[in-house]
Amino acid sequence: MQRALNFNAGPATLPLAALERARDELLDFAGTGMSVMEHSHRGKEYEAVHDEALALLREIFAVPASHEIVFLQGGATQAFATIPMNFLRPGESADVLVNGAWGEKAMSEGTPAAKLVGANLRVAATTVESDKSYRRVPREDELKLDGAAVYRHVTSNETIHGIQFHEMPALGDTVICDMSSDFGWRPVDVSRYAMIYAGAQKNLGPSGVAIAMIRRDLLDRAGAALPKIFSFKTIAENKSLYNTAPTFAIYLVRNVLSWVKSEGGLPAMEKRNREKAALVYGAIDARSDFYRCPVDAASRSVMNVVFRLPTPELEDRFVAEAKKARMVGLKGHRSVGGVRVSLYNAVSVEWAKALADFMKTFGG
Repeated sequence: MQRALNFNAGPATLPLAALERARDELLDFAGTGMSVMEHSHRGKEYEAVHDEALALLREIFAVPASHEIVFLQGGATQAFATIPMNFLRPGESADVLVNGAWGEKAMSEGTPAAKLVGANLRVAATTVESDKSYRRVPREDELKLDGAAVYRHVTSNETIHGIQFHEMPALGDTVICDMSSDFGWRPVDVSRYAMIYAGAQKNLGPSGVAIAMIRRDLLDRAGAALPKIFSFKTIAENKSLYNTAPTFAIYLVRNVLSWVKSEGGLPAMEKRNREKAALVYGAIDARSDFYRCPVDAASRSVMNVVFRLPTPELEDRFVAEAKKARMVGLKGHRSVGGVRVSLYNAVSVEWAKALADFMKTFGG
């Protein structure tokens, strides 16, 4: 079998070692005569996997004792709603920075959720263009922050428009960050954030589970009227086992984290990711008369490289011919078109080089 060169934006490619481990253990996990998928989420066999995944997260990300680590269901999209429900009280508000489609969705999902508790979300900055596109992150001098905001929400990387914060602006000590598409691409100082959350399906596992790191002092803000299933405090107090957890997804997260650790941790991931991005952006810039990256250079994403060709027909041909060469997942998001190359941790440098070589000759 030849593995596809998978550049999908998510669910994305997984490390071969993590998949091979799952294959080898699929029918008989730890000598139990059962798949891990068949084990009770409250049994000692699965609990060992669960605890290992949490421990690896704390070790690899150097999570301080001030923060709880939880597994969430409903993905980051559900978190858009449950974050204001947990942390806002009547009459309060929070700031949201909007630098792409996911910032927009944080507002559209979060606003009605905030109203349920008598609170409000406000846009503190947006970089939307007149054609509804996004080309950069907001500058610090564009931020209109509310000094009374309970927290400030920001999206670190936008998969659709290929925009990334390379340095987080000064937003105070209650920053909540959606890192779904760049969580784990490099080391991060977790202590700078009140909460970090991310769907696992980009860098750390399959779809079906999200990971959050939440500062403990925030957990008590949830009101008594909030259903327990939506309460981060309830989830943390029950070690993410308040209800049946997505056990196989968490098992695969454990496998991926083990691979990350064996490869040298987050510093090694960053080195590889920067090398991959340099290859693809280099191919774009070397033929700037043919390829066009619409993102300002200072906001270019290391994880999601987007670019356009002279015509939509050429873009379709590019995607089709790349697929013949086993390179898949290159079609841009349906809302913006073009080409998108996702370079998550499990994408190898060799894959990025193969794509860059293809780009050098395509259309010539």
